[in-house]
Amino acid sequence: MKGFALAGVATFAALSAPAMAQTAQENFSGPRVEGLLGWDESKPGSSVDGDSDASIDGLGYGGGIGYDYATPSGFVVGVEGEITGSTADNKDNTYENDVFGLGEVETGRDLYAGIRAGYAVTPNTLVYAKGGYTNARYKLLGTDGSNEFNDHLDLDGWRVGAGVEQALSPNTFAKIEYRYSNYEKGEFDADDLPESDRFDVDSDRHQVMVGFGYRF
Repeated sequence: MKGFALAGVATFAALSAPAMAQTAQENFSGPRVEGLLGWDESKPGSSVDGDSDASIDGLGYGGGIGYDYATPSGFVVGVEGEITGSTADNKDNTYENDVFGLGEVETGRDLYAGIRAGYAVTPNTLVYAKGGYTNARYKLLGTDGSNEFNDHLDLDGWRVGAGVEQALSPNTFAKIEYRYSNYEKGEFDADDLPESDRFDVDSDRHQVMVGFGYRF
């Protein structure tokens, strides 16, 4: 009787493993679209002199698209892109030594393109890491004492992150992820002047975002 029970358990495990893998393939394969919402903070990087506590934070929001492929063993790889915005600014709390040392700062649009890879720890739960290129824009308003300027600051950098995605149905999902971005190159883009030469910067960005999406 004991041997029969053990044989039954082994048979169930052998039959259920392919079924789980197949479900993971169905839940995490194909094109997807998603809405994003969460916390967004920008601040000087560790190499910047001055007030390292100066930062701006607010509500991040936007959307993304992607395409994933899940293997029968549960590994998932994909590509993705996002466009997001943020309410982060320092209009109500300007610093003598603010985020970029340039007076008022307001966060603009952020573009991201990258890849992600993960593993389906259950048929409905994916744990993943991500990384890629990001281009952020900030609106700046400042003065040198006699002249006022109103420019855009465009920053190029890289992003890494990790998260968990949960399949809610065969076509819908929710996720939460943390992302860190570092911007190393920048240029000023004034409305009435040519773009400036690119220059070195060091700016950090931290985000915790939740998403809800649809997979086709």
